Amino acid sequence: MNTLFMVFEGNCQTAQIYFKKGIEKDSLKDFHGAIEAFSKAIKIDPKFSIAYLYRGETKSYIKDDNGAIADYTKAIEIDPTNSEAYFSRGMSKGILEDNNGAIIDFTKAIEIDPKNFYSYYNRGRAKGSLDDYKGAMADFSKAIEIDPNQSDAYFNRALLKNDLQDTRGAISDLSKAIEIDPTAIDYYYRGTLRSALQDNKGAMADYFKTIEIDPTFSDAYFNRGVLKNDLNDYYGAIADYSKTIELNPKNEKAYFNRGILRIKSGQKESGCMDLSKAGELGSDEAYEAIKQLCNQ
Repeated sequence: MNTLFMVFEGNCQTAQIYFKKGIEKDSLKDFHGAIEAFSKAIKIDPKFSIAYLYRGETKSYIKDDNGAIADYTKAIEIDPTNSEAYFSRGMSKGILEDNNGAIIDFTKAIEIDPKNFYSYYNRGRAKGSLDDYKGAMADFSKAIEIDPNQSDAYFNRALLKNDLQDTRGAISDLSKAIEIDPTAIDYYYRGTLRSALQDNKGAMADYFKTIEIDPTFSDAYFNRGVLKNDLNDYYGAIADYSKTIELNPKNEKAYFNRGILRIKSGQKESGCMDLSKAGELGSDEAYEAIKQLCNQ
């Protein structure tokens, strides 16, 4: 009996050695080496639920989400109280666009660990993908209640509020996201919403900030150009449309708008060339404008 216990104890220790090797290899981004080490640990100790969990997470890193789901399922079979295994399986199901399955797993993770921000947040995203806006809103709000310092939850709730025509509520959430962790996309979306409410000054400031953070954000230049056009700053608008085209040469609207403004500014030849380019890129209104403004 003592011999059997010693063999079992020895096997467990050996499994732990391979498990730790797997963690080390994973930290060095040697994912295939990590999977091999975790597999050896599992072969020695087939009931090693955490090894299945870690191997599943590593498989997910290399985009083998079907393999990851199989490992998470095994981890859950061994230890049905492992909330992380349900959460991770939900994430992989979401990647594979099985949002209903993801919601079931996130819900189980929440039952086991009701204070987990990420389970509510990702369940909210899955519900949003299924157009369950009310459920998604509730989950994002609960996630924010658990951890009010996660900007992504405010950002996603803002997008949802905008879809539900609550533009001011969306702006409020984007402002909170910016307060926590300002990003170019936060400023850009707030700018578009401010513009929709005719807050041109606020929108302009947001587009400037977007470009300051990310000078390659072509849509921010385009939208700022539209605002400058509305404010009769034609040369400023032309400059922004030109930058948009430099960053995204297939933006037909930028060519069209620049063409119209160039013609208005007395640059008929270059303006008509812009309209022609917009037409080549698929703009039907460009050809109508050419008939009226260029073929005379």
